[in-house]
Amino acid sequence: MSAVSESARTVAPANPFSRAVRDSLIVAQRNLIRMVRIPEVVIFGLIQPIMFVVLFTYVFGGSMKIGGSTSATAYTNFLMAGIFAQTVTFATAGAGAGIADDMHKGLVDRFRSLPMARGAVLTGRTLADLVQTALTLLVLAGVALLVGWRVGSNGDTNALKVLAAFGLLLLLGYAFTWIGALIGLSVRTPEAATSGGLVWLFPVTFLSNAFVDTGNMTPWLRHIADWNPFSATVEAARVLFANPGASTSTAWPMQHPVWASLIYSILIVLVFRTLAVRKYRSATA
Repeated sequence: MSAVSESARTVAPANPFSRAVRDSLIVAQRNLIRMVRIPEVVIFGLIQPIMFVVLFTYVFGGSMKIGGSTSATAYTNFLMAGIFAQTVTFATAGAGAGIADDMHKGLVDRFRSLPMARGAVLTGRTLADLVQTALTLLVLAGVALLVGWRVGSNGDTNALKVLAAFGLLLLLGYAFTWIGALIGLSVRTPEAATSGGLVWLFPVTFLSNAFVDTGNMTPWLRHIADWNPFSATVEAARVLFANPGASTSTAWPMQHPVWASLIYSILIVLVFRTLAVRKYRSATA
């Protein structure tokens, strides 16, 4: 908070874009400092995805048929793109709860009273959440390697493709964080934001290609899963990681998953950032 107050006493840059960037980075710094001072938030955020990796790998690994094989290793390589995508999107609930908590305590009203760019508070918050998500993803990738996940298990890949896959995953997580921001601004308590942030995420993540081959779904359900933005990013990550499970669907997002993932994520950011900033301008604690 002191950093933001200090910012208010300085002369704002003449360029509105530069001012927005500066203010956003200051707010992001404030939220990152808060995360460092409350490490249990990061620790608990790591426990759930690690549990999913272990449970799905060792409980379901020998029961799933991937590419004609019931090998636990084949399912692990198929699974990890889905777990990574689920992890980055579940950060949405935390983002919404954090913003709702700031509103509940009156901090958002304090920010609104300062001479700062209107969208900076939300942009800074989402950038800080992105940093936390990236750290979580890094740790999760290490756990995945320990349980047998390997890139290039179904073809050739390289470091640039692997980095591109993680980049698409983080972009999806950042896009969904804006949905969380809108939810956080629309409810009265952090508890409601957490519930509201999770209730729609479960159908989005499970009605997809993250954990099972959509070819085994009924036709109408497979059609929904194939056009799910979440599925596009999972498929893109599998392609770039060269992991098994490439979709045989003729749906455009499954045939061009990298482009579909980029388009979906950018559209989500544009739409929900606009709605969240508009809501922020009129929100009251």
